[in-house]
Amino acid sequence: MTRAASALLFAALFAGCSGASTPSGGERAKGDASARGPAEVVVYTSVDQVFSQPVFERCEREGGLAVRAVYDTEETKSTGVLNRLIAEGDAPVADVFWSGDPVRPFSLVQRGLVQPYRSPAAERIPPAFRAADGTWTGFAARARVLLVNTEQVPPDRMPTSVRDLAAPAWRGRTALASPLFGTTTIHAAALFTAWGDEAARGFFQALSDNEARIASSNGEVRRLVVAGEVAFGLTDTDDAHEALEGGAKVAVVYPDQAAPEGGTPLGTLVMPTAVVLMKGAPHPETGKRLVDCLLGPETERMLTRAGAHMPLGKDVPAPEGLRTVDSLRAMAVDYAEVARTMEKIQPFLRTWAGL
Repeated sequence: MTRAASALLFAALFAGCSGASTPSGGERAKGDASARGPAEVVVYTSVDQVFSQPVFERCEREGGLAVRAVYDTEETKSTGVLNRLIAEGDAPVADVFWSGDPVRPFSLVQRGLVQPYRSPAAERIPPAFRAADGTWTGFAARARVLLVNTEQVPPDRMPTSVRDLAAPAWRGRTALASPLFGTTTIHAAALFTAWGDEAARGFFQALSDNEARIASSNGEVRRLVVAGEVAFGLTDTDDAHEALEGGAKVAVVYPDQAAPEGGTPLGTLVMPTAVVLMKGAPHPETGKRLVDCLLGPETERMLTRAGAHMPLGKDVPAPEGLRTVDSLRAMAVDYAEVARTMEKIQPFLRTWAGL
């Protein structure tokens, strides 16, 4: 099953629910709570609509909410709704931001635009993936993996590290998405944070020297690997899952699980989605109710059943083909520091990309 087919099936499973639309003022009668209808909540999200909308519909159905959702687009690469939230900071429209990654919400935290909220539903999430002060909580994660064409790479030559993208033996036969956008930007910042500037710059220079292909997106990396145009590439678990579901002759490697000679394991970068409550939100109480719903186990079940994400809570099993977070060595990440580094390295990445 392709990703598009999986997405259509996922949406069909929840068809018939009320949509995440804008309720009109005329629909709200005066009187008691039942007459007034569902309580309104506004959420901005960079999680793909085909996955997030059914979640909102369930929260509407089970929580008595009228969810008004604003979705990001592929073209804006997770920055469209973020920029809108920043622009609206003095007069917020959104109550909740559900980010497709754990780093971009720190742009809001750093600007004082987030209202801390310790949801009781967050207790099921490991402490490494939620803020102690309640400013953000992660759930339903993706990981950065190596997607390998098994017809191009024999079992005894399988890559094991992101460093293998720059290995001379694979010159011109590896790929990664542009580090100027999306999760590749986050991964680049995480490497700068973990290795330091000199080593990270050296790695990117080695990628150039090794003629690694720079793709337009993680989906394009998947296509290059599946087509055999490259031997392997760096992408996200959702794209890797799509390749597997489509019957491609590929393998998925969670990189950097073993220690390099004389060093310590880097680990695989795990990127939970993250939810925050906006400061000065017009509907703070219903915002909290939506956050509670998003952080419950049923949301992770829905997202993992679609093959898009890996669960963080131990009360939700991982689907076939995906690992649980506690089954791998995750990269030790300070997401706040990664967010700061991401802004700092933008000039270098633009120069590296030839812009």
